[in-house]
Amino acid sequence: MTDYTEYFDEVIQAHVAIEQWLAEEQDEPALEQLLTRFSPQFSMVSPLGRVLDFDALSELFLMAGGKKLGFRIELSELRGIALYDGGATVSYREQQTDATGLHSDRRSTVVFEKRADGQLIWRHLHETFCKG
Repeated sequence: MTDYTEYFDEVIQAHVAIEQWLAEEQDEPALEQLLTRFSPQFSMVSPLGRVLDFDALSELFLMAGGKKLGFRIELSELRGIALYDGGATVSYREQQTDATGLHSDRRSTVVFEKRADGQLIWRHLHETFCKG
């Protein structure tokens, strides 16, 4: 059996950090720590089809930090797709809500790189909104 546990743990831990960054006022070192999870070559396709790189992601986090009161992320349906020497690809479902009642539901696929020191790095993320 293939073990994706460390990758699933990283998905969960990263979303805890993202949730905290977006929902609470934090300092610049907290943002720097969050960004260490992402490759300098990071790429992302947003649910609306926008393509972001590492700089765009950094700017997005910088602009949104502490501005989503009551923001919560709920993860489910974590599933391994491929596991290989240099990393893995996994998928998950992510539901977001905030204090205003705004809700979004998305399916995401992430490609991880695993560094020689064992650190897992987000290399690519593709998100798609779920209907209904």
